[in-house]
Amino acid sequence: MNSSLCRRLGIRFPLFAFSHCRDVIAEVSRAGGFGVLGIVGHTPESVKIELDWLDARVGDAPYGVDLLVPGKLDAKEGGLSPAEIEARIPPEHRRHVERILRDHGIDTAGLWDAGIDANHGDNLRESGARAVLAEALRHERVRLVVNALGVPPPFMMAMARERGVMVGALTGAREHAIKHAQAGVDLLVAAGGEAGGHCGDVATMVLVPEVIEAVKPWPGTFVLGAGGIVTGRQMAACMAMGADGVWCGSVWLTTREAETNPVVKQKMLAADSRQTVRSRSRTGKYTRQLRSPWTDAWQAPGAPDPLPMPLQGLVSEPALARIDKLSQAGDPGAQALATYWVGQGVGLMNQPLGARQVVQDFMEDFASACERLAAFGE
Repeated sequence: MNSSLCRRLGIRFPLFAFSHCRDVIAEVSRAGGFGVLGIVGHTPESVKIELDWLDARVGDAPYGVDLLVPGKLDAKEGGLSPAEIEARIPPEHRRHVERILRDHGIDTAGLWDAGIDANHGDNLRESGARAVLAEALRHERVRLVVNALGVPPPFMMAMARERGVMVGALTGAREHAIKHAQAGVDLLVAAGGEAGGHCGDVATMVLVPEVIEAVKPWPGTFVLGAGGIVTGRQMAACMAMGADGVWCGSVWLTTREAETNPVVKQKMLAADSRQTVRSRSRTGKYTRQLRSPWTDAWQAPGAPDPLPMPLQGLVSEPALARIDKLSQAGDPGAQALATYWVGQGVGLMNQPLGARQVVQDFMEDFASACERLAAFGE
């Protein structure tokens, strides 16, 4: 595709694939798209392993990395000891989690034994994120760094600029897009409320043109459409509105390469678009995920209000990790509770395909949509 963004990054097709699975990233980038590896939770050592693996397999194709550095986390939890963080978790939240598990026949013994790691949250703060980013930027195929929550902090902008790497950010509202543009962000991912994971409440069809209009005073700012996009015709719709491409995450979760829990993958393949929910039950911020008795329990009468990020994750993740493990071992209660982030586009994800095939399908569907549009002008 002849576009300034494709030329800038050296790609053939502006389909951006976010995934935590390196196999997906490799296949998408090799197929002409642009893979973006999620490295939240990684250490510099584990990032090196992942990116060395990618470098050996993508050839000359570029790829990117995605971090999550919320600007307010330092103020809330910075410098606190594990014991002090522990004291901020109300007992009723843990009791609620235990009740959910027991109601589904899952033993809760030892659920909280691991405690809170002394280095908890380090890679979400400048000290830890800087080290992770430094390792990522040592890899010459990395051409884009994205912050998934909030305006990229100055250190991220400076480190990327020094290497000539583009900086991107996710945005779910017009006012946030303006803040990103004012900070000098190169690429905005306008993620509508249909998106999986952290998302706002404005629909993609409204948000994309709103963001494009908002950043006109900052020429050269690229905008990607995102949120529920799993087909080439949706990509064509976004680009018809002025987007430079699209960013997709959910569609890769049911690919053959994806490391998604097989139980959850089958749920996704069978789900329709109404079987997702925006809930704060996992991270403390609104994320769209597959609806299950887990999400229902946090919205039931009398349920405690989810805690702010990152405290809610300390309550939910031990339980969700146990659910994930037991569900794959065949436990029926865990299989019922099992959930994961996914967007409303899940209703169009009906068969497990290879990641490369998904890219090919996008290209063909996009071309067909463009032909249909062109026919109206004849």
